[in-house]
Amino acid sequence: MEFTGKIIAILQPRGGTSKAGNEWKVQEYVIENHDQYPRKMCFDVFGADKIEQFNIQMGEELTVSFDIDARQWQDRWFNSIRAWKVERVGAAAPAAAPAYDMPTPPPAPTAAPEFLSSDSTDDLPF
Repeated sequence: MEFTGKIIAILQPRGGTSKAGNEWKVQEYVIENHDQYPRKMCFDVFGADKIEQFNIQMGEELTVSFDIDARQWQDRWFNSIRAWKVERVGAAAPAAAPAYDMPTPPPAPTAAPEFLSSDSTDDLPF
């Protein structure tokens, strides 16, 4: 799934050590879309390497690709929205052409087509 909007909050990072002794880090962000009735979504990025790779900054316009999962703890269920890809809006997309521009015509052929005559008795009926 995807969500496009502006980063409006960056929450404090959390981290710790797993039962297996591995260090972990997670960073949460809040993004708001630009619909008539704006919606907000809090998502997280797991892993110090991903947090550094995405380098999400306050006020950025992003498209966030994410997965939703739920887990149970003490007879309660909690949702997790985890980002797996982040793209800057307009970073890779070419600038849109103004509405008043005429469409570009197809390119003209570079050379006239060549007709091969393999048989000189081959006459057309018209």
